Amino acid sequence: MGRVSAAAPPAPTWFGQPRGLTVLFLTNMWEQFSYYGMRALLVYYMTKQLMLGQAQASLIYGAYTACAYFTPILGGVIADRLLGKRSAIVLGGAIMAAGHFMMAFEPLFYVALVTIALGNGLFLPSLPSQIDDLYAAGDPRVGWAYNVYYVGVNIGGFLAPLLCGTLGELYGWHYGFGAAGIGMVAGLGIYLGGQRHLPASARAAPVRRAAPRGRFTREVALLLIAVALCVTVFRAAYEQVGNTVALWADAGVDRRAGDAIVPMTWFQSLNPLFVMAMTPPLLARWRRRAERGGAERPVRRMAVGALIVAGAYLLLAALAARGGASHWLWLALFFALLTVGELHILPTGLGLFARLAPAGLGATTVAAWYLATFAGSLAAGLVGTAWTALGHGAFFLLLAGLAGLAAALLAAIDPASIAVIGVGERR
Repeated sequence: MGRVSAAAPPAPTWFGQPRGLTVLFLTNMWEQFSYYGMRALLVYYMTKQLMLGQAQASLIYGAYTACAYFTPILGGVIADRLLGKRSAIVLGGAIMAAGHFMMAFEPLFYVALVTIALGNGLFLPSLPSQIDDLYAAGDPRVGWAYNVYYVGVNIGGFLAPLLCGTLGELYGWHYGFGAAGIGMVAGLGIYLGGQRHLPASARAAPVRRAAPRGRFTREVALLLIAVALCVTVFRAAYEQVGNTVALWADAGVDRRAGDAIVPMTWFQSLNPLFVMAMTPPLLARWRRRAERGGAERPVRRMAVGALIVAGAYLLLAALAARGGASHWLWLALFFALLTVGELHILPTGLGLFARLAPAGLGATTVAAWYLATFAGSLAAGLVGTAWTALGHGAFFLLLAGLAGLAAALLAAIDPASIAVIGVGERR
């Protein structure tokens, strides 16, 4: 993986972590601000401004989010073999910023979606694949670095609906999309300004035929494929948060808070807000458990997370079956449960793929994680087309079933993962 030598002198830190993690954290935070800012507006923009039908809007939403996670599969290979991680991030970020600014012009809507997806392909896999290179082999901090990094995702995701969503709802959708583009430019500037704190391997161009690349063992490859398939099923339910759940927040939730009405896009900030609030106590709990010698296995933790998300959707099914508008506090409770499950499964899965990556294939392996996100997002778009036909209660029951199925599949492969993950961590 090209980690720094264990004998190297201690590197300066910020908040007890390598300074490069802060650079990656902030870069990712602003990139996610741009992504979630645009996502918070997308379904509403299509149904309220472009006057598309719900099924068509859901399908376009699913296709866009799927493509945003399909292009990293090719982008990871390009970064590892041609451009290098730094060049891939800079080029990808510039392309994404251009796409976000295109969203401010209605005739460029579809062109803008394609442009953002293409830039995202270069940017997304190259950033988290640098995390392992910041740590010496055996450094215990690396196991939690991905959860710390994941907080950056959610700070951006928290701020985006509040800023971009408010601008879009109150002043015009195009102002919200423009703000998302400014966020992308800010992230790119932070990344370029923090180069001295990042691994030298990220700044260097790939060296062809100089050093042999690692290879996947059969056991590691099969485990990653199995986990990816489980996450695909899970994502079909999870990705409804920005799609059908957003539509329900608009039509099926009493958004009154005293004399004010809570903007519908603000509810998209609850999930990242809970991530920021819940990550520290969860990390502390897992750290105490590891110190006592009872560290939870990654795949088992992911299964628990999927099961919790199934429970969150059962809550929405019960509310929808009751009829009438539900108080917005119930929606807040849903997001709290969803977040607990998400923190068990998504950062853990990303970390698993990065830790099991062979030498020289870090970005490519992380891109394979996004293949599961691509497939799950596409499935979510297709599932979302049944929103009107099934009725809200039955639809949320379907989502609970999908998340529960993912939990069962992860639990089934957990026993076989023990030896494989052990091999990966002893590389």
